Amino acid sequence: MLPTIKDIQDLEDKRVLVRVDWSVPLVNGEVESEYQIKESLPTIEYLQDRGAKVIIATHLEHEEDSIESLRKYVPEGAEILDNLRKKPGEKANDEAFAKELASLADIYVNDAFPVSHRAHASVVGVPKFIPGYLGFGIEKEIENLSRAFNPEHPFLFILGGAKFDTKLPLINKFLHIADTVFVGGALANNFFRDQGMDIKKSYVSEGAFPTKELWDTGKIMLPEDYAWKEERIVDAGPKTIEALKEKIDQSETILWNGPLGEYEKGAQEWTLALAKVLSESGKKVIVGGGDTLAAIRELNLFDKFFFVSTGGGAMLDFLANETLPGIEALKR
Repeated sequence: MLPTIKDIQDLEDKRVLVRVDWSVPLVNGEVESEYQIKESLPTIEYLQDRGAKVIIATHLEHEEDSIESLRKYVPEGAEILDNLRKKPGEKANDEAFAKELASLADIYVNDAFPVSHRAHASVVGVPKFIPGYLGFGIEKEIENLSRAFNPEHPFLFILGGAKFDTKLPLINKFLHIADTVFVGGALANNFFRDQGMDIKKSYVSEGAFPTKELWDTGKIMLPEDYAWKEERIVDAGPKTIEALKEKIDQSETILWNGPLGEYEKGAQEWTLALAKVLSESGKKVIVGGGDTLAAIRELNLFDKFFFVSTGGGAMLDFLANETLPGIEALKR
């Protein structure tokens, strides 16, 4: 059983340590996107409304990053601990550090879905010493991402990114669930290379992958055109978006994770175009992933999708395994 904060009988004057993920993009010390922060506020407010003293714990992307830029988001009456990454015991899941964190509170709440695939002290260590519960944000992630395991059909899975070895478990799994699996980004280059196409200096994941067997299922869809730069495929193209739009129009459920090109290096045109098409489709669209979220943020489309996951690696791991270490740590 997974206990949630609604299962807590009495919160009056209880100290509650809430693990959130506020490792948001910072530009010149200022928060660039508040989405992850806002998603965790209902949990904090629920606890405070019932008399709890809330202690917020988060990491920031870099050890040297200061928590100061986040203070304005901390609700009145709550406190926030220093950047967890400054403590070596956090990533090492050191028992002494987990005990130290647990000693600050009576109750632990995990509302940090994006880091729940990591066996860190603040994620899996603390609930060994004090009672642990799911927050609203992580509960919402589990509920909505789980829809992909029993979707309304036709079901289209759009998968982008670069590392074939990390995405292969997802491709294998969703070939049995989805009607079509579109493979884009550098992932497609492995298919192109193995099919005899001259991809020149394009990035490919090293290793032997069963691209022929995957292709022979008849469910794989690849980009129809691509943008080149310095002898590298760096993005999809307009024909690909048209083909995807046609497939989207025929689908009931769409799951999207990962960009169609080298998004972080500026090849963003067709990932942004896909985000726009999906946002206007009127279909049940579930999206997530770092660069995918960046595209949605760029176009300010957060409220245009059925569900936007805050997770990147956590979303991939949950979709592959249907659970995460941070979730398992709370099971009674």
